[in-house]
Amino acid sequence: MEISAAAVKELREKTGAGVMECRNALVKSEGNMEMAQSILKQKGAEKADKKKDRETNQGRIESYIHMGRIGVLLELNCETDFVAKTEEFQNLAKELAMQIAAQGPQYVSRDKIPQEVIDKEREAARKNVEENKKPEIIEKIIEGRLDKYLSKICLLEQGYIRDEDKKVGDIIKDVIAKTGENIVVNRFTRYVLGGEAE
Repeated sequence: MEISAAAVKELREKTGAGVMECRNALVKSEGNMEMAQSILKQKGAEKADKKKDRETNQGRIESYIHMGRIGVLLELNCETDFVAKTEEFQNLAKELAMQIAAQGPQYVSRDKIPQEVIDKEREAARKNVEENKKPEIIEKIIEGRLDKYLSKICLLEQGYIRDEDKKVGDIIKDVIAKTGENIVVNRFTRYVLGGEAE
């Protein structure tokens, strides 16, 4: 099938993938732009998974202040100083700092949450369940509520402020696919005027 240069260019602009990757995705999808994007997204996620164990000693500290009332300090890491200086990486750091200011996550990911916090939330969910249900139904309701709560307080699981259909973790994976390096949110602190640092 003949793929036009214009179609390849359009796909590149939408995804940031390389010319050959875009051409191959369009060939595979028989020219269907949405399907080609989906193919590239899947490939990007696979690339990100392969890189997740690589060391990240470089990066940047990003700061963001909203209306003089909310402030964020974020440490975003990557593998090399070269990638840390790229526009993609710096834009990602800015977007993540704004996300933290707007949505107030408490942890980067679930594996960073202390077990006592999870246990306390599970017990709170248990107290709000009607007792007249079957035990297995009660447990499903509790775990469902706990899951919903944890996804709200974990940065990587939050809906992205510019596109609620995407998770923050997916935005990071997109940049990993573009830069070819592992990228990790190491830590962040959120300050609210008159309150304590979160």
